[in-house]
Amino acid sequence: MLGALTGLLVCQVAGEAFVRLVGLPVPGPVVGMLLLFGWLVFRGEVPEPVARVSAGLLEHLSLLFVPAGVGVVLYLDLVAAEWPAIAAALVLSTLASMLVTAFVMRAFSRKDPQA
Repeated sequence: MLGALTGLLVCQVAGEAFVRLVGLPVPGPVVGMLLLFGWLVFRGEVPEPVARVSAGLLEHLSLLFVPAGVGVVLYLDLVAAEWPAIAAALVLSTLASMLVTAFVMRAFSRKDPQA
């Protein structure tokens, strides 16, 4: 189990290092998740220790949002000053996600002969 957790953290650190070396405007953990996804696709399965560690992290996911919540409270004056932009970004990104999901669902449902 410790090896699986180490593997997840190595993917995150590798993603962070790649982003800093290349200068991408993407969070390092996102690149790390892509690296992990690529490794899992290449492997063809999710190893049992990785599945157990991932399930354990997902069980306690709400605790991982505490630092983000503290950050929001810390910069509440900045959030109050920029609320129209934040609200617009939330609404537009939600609409974009819903549209993309609808188009993907429509595209895949056409290819299914039983749909």
